[in-house]
Formats: sequence, structure tokens, C-alpha cells
Amino acid sequence: MALEGNSRPEQSVETDVLTMNEEPFSLIVWNDEVNTFEWVIETLIEVCGHSTIQAEQCAYLIHFKGKYAVKTGSYDDLKQDCDAITERGIGATVEVAV
Repeated sequence: MALEGNSRPEQSVETDVLTMNEEPFSLIVWNDEVNTFEWVIETLIEVCGHSTIQAEQCAYLIHFKGKYAVKTGSYDDLKQDCDAITERGIGATVEVAV
């Protein structure tokens, strides 16, 4: 319990905990030598809801960096997207956000 007139620390803790539980995960898409830029872009648009420009930028980052976090969110939401991406033959994982 908070001391009278000292409710601020309690609110701060609740906010921190809420933030940590809501979006501590990233959807990582991995580069490979098999899938085309067009296929990755189309997948990011259809599965992740990216705009064309956003999907193109992600595809270039995936290509040049080897992997890229294309989306953040809760584990359950990202797991569904990850499964949809891997079903299309593209490597993807859900990882704890850094």
C-alpha cells in the first residue's frame, strides 16, 4: 500500500509493468538466398499490414542486415503473423524485444 500523499511510485510501477507485458516481443524476418524481394514485400503487406514503402524498406534491411524486426507486439499476435510468414517459406521468429 502507498503512504498517504505518496501514490506516485505505485502508479509508476503499474505503468512499467503494463508496458513490459504489452509489447516485449519482435517479429524477426530472416534473409535467405531463396525468396525474392517481391515475395517478401508481398508477404509483409498481406501478413503484417505494411504499406508498400514500409515493406520495401523492411525487405532491404532484411537483405543487408541478415534479419530485421518488422513488427513489435504481444507474443500471441506476433506468433500468428510468424506462422503465416513461415508458411510462405520465409524464415521468421518471435523474439524478446531488445
